[in-house]
Amino acid sequence: MTAPPPEDRRPAGTAEAPLLVVRGEAELEVEPELVRIGVTVNARGRDRRSTLDDLTRRNTAALDLVKSYGEAVTRLSTGTFSIAPEFAERGRGERVRSYQGRVQLTAELTDFTVLGELATRLADLELTQVDGPWWSLRPDSPVHGEARRQAVSEAVQRAREYAGALGTSLVALIELADTGSEGPRPRRPAVGGGVRRMAAAAEIAEPAEPLDLEPPQLRVTAQVGAQFTMAPPRL
Repeated sequence: MTAPPPEDRRPAGTAEAPLLVVRGEAELEVEPELVRIGVTVNARGRDRRSTLDDLTRRNTAALDLVKSYGEAVTRLSTGTFSIAPEFAERGRGERVRSYQGRVQLTAELTDFTVLGELATRLADLELTQVDGPWWSLRPDSPVHGEARRQAVSEAVQRAREYAGALGTSLVALIELADTGSEGPRPRRPAVGGGVRRMAAAAEIAEPAEPLDLEPPQLRVTAQVGAQFTMAPPRL
């Protein structure tokens, strides 16, 4: 873009064009749109192959359980996988005492009505740990844009009020800057304090009662800074 000639520029912050600097803020409380839970499948044994077989079996059981919820699960991904020897603390040489295996999974859901049941059933699996839930909005959620629009609207309204107090009006917008936005975060903790549970290796005779996991209100904020010129007031 070609810069305008120097004679066409009107300097800001002069008696002929007083500068007005304001800030606009917005805070919205909204329902979450997504929820994630973390699943860690564990296995431990004296033999590497048997440990790996147990880990594979338990990982498959966890994946099949999550997939059985169909469209309620929007994303299922595998994070890290590890299997490592644990050495004896005493004795000479590299004597392996046991092997420890671990697979980490992440499940993302949009249907919150099945969350408690799924989390409880996962926690009932052998040596399986469940963490979460973590609540969020979709990356393309219109809530983010609405927060920014409200912040800009407040900045303009605040500038008009200041100008009106001086008996004048706004002339032009000089600058609008995004001074910071906060991603969605819970306004209050979820009921029950979230999920963190690991089932023992023994089979559980009866299924546990589903956890009651209520979605919290999320707070979304936006802040802008704006600079305007005003018509010269009569002071």
